[in-house]
Amino acid sequence: MNKFTNEDYLKGIILFGLNAATYKMGLGKTLLEFAKEGKNEVHWGELSEAYLNQYIARLTNNPMPQQNIANRQTKMERFVKELQLGKYNHAQTVKRVADEGFIDVVPRFQTIGTSKSIIGDYFYEIHDKERLVLKDSLLDFTTEQFKTLDEEMEARWGLLEGAFMINQSNFHLANDIRDIYLEEGYERKSLTSNIPFLSGYQGNTCFYCGEPLSGTTHVDHVLPRQVINHDEIWNLVLSHKDCNLLKSDKVVGEHFIIKLIHRNENIMGSNHPWKKKIADALGSTPRKRSASLNKHYDNIKTVLGKNYWGGSENYNPATDPFFRKLITALNN
Repeated sequence: MNKFTNEDYLKGIILFGLNAATYKMGLGKTLLEFAKEGKNEVHWGELSEAYLNQYIARLTNNPMPQQNIANRQTKMERFVKELQLGKYNHAQTVKRVADEGFIDVVPRFQTIGTSKSIIGDYFYEIHDKERLVLKDSLLDFTTEQFKTLDEEMEARWGLLEGAFMINQSNFHLANDIRDIYLEEGYERKSLTSNIPFLSGYQGNTCFYCGEPLSGTTHVDHVLPRQVINHDEIWNLVLSHKDCNLLKSDKVVGEHFIIKLIHRNENIMGSNHPWKKKIADALGSTPRKRSASLNKHYDNIKTVLGKNYWGGSENYNPATDPFFRKLITALNN
């Protein structure tokens, strides 16, 4: 039997990993940098900062998509962009990476494809999300081997970006739109306090299937929050848990946008203080509000592509009694 070397194993991780995103490339290059310095112990903060710096360097001059799911961003893309926009400083971003950026890649790095034959501590040991201990299998590479491995990772990273780019239309325009929403957006907040208010203006029915609400009620963003980056009332509706999970971050069909416009006008016909929030966000007249919401919808379609969801199989907007009631009320 052929005996594989440590270099063979590391190349195998890089070349034959599942690589649905570029996380392994970023971590691999980070580990090589520490190994070249002869560091056998890397504290979590050090690792997080070095990993972040890999992505800052990668995404600053010529950003390319970092995952295979069309029109979605990895956490690292988002962290770097929010750093560049000034929403977080460098230290805050390092902490975000430490808290969220390594959830999958650190424990899963040491695999080849779906094989778990070298999973665990072949190249490093993980010590309770506090530090990594690098092993001789990583530290003992020669200068020439370090150079070869770094070049392999750089080439593989570029190949992945090229493949991901093929799956994404309007990538740069979509990123420009994301930047606008990121600059104007804010951190997610609890939405459960909105349930009583929204229920009254939604007839206590699920926005997506038209059936009465029962059991666990979800507050959902009609236009996905992963793009819109806010929790404004004009974009929030109530839904069944299953309907919300089916919709996920997909682009809803146009009939739901029409329904949302009518629902918002239902709120505008009241004396509730939140009508001012809707007017401030979308416009002072029904025509302006409709145009503004449709512009947001067009932006979402540009960013997320053709990943549409029209509702559950049994839902028909033409026979949705609450939808019909809203349309009748608005047109009278």
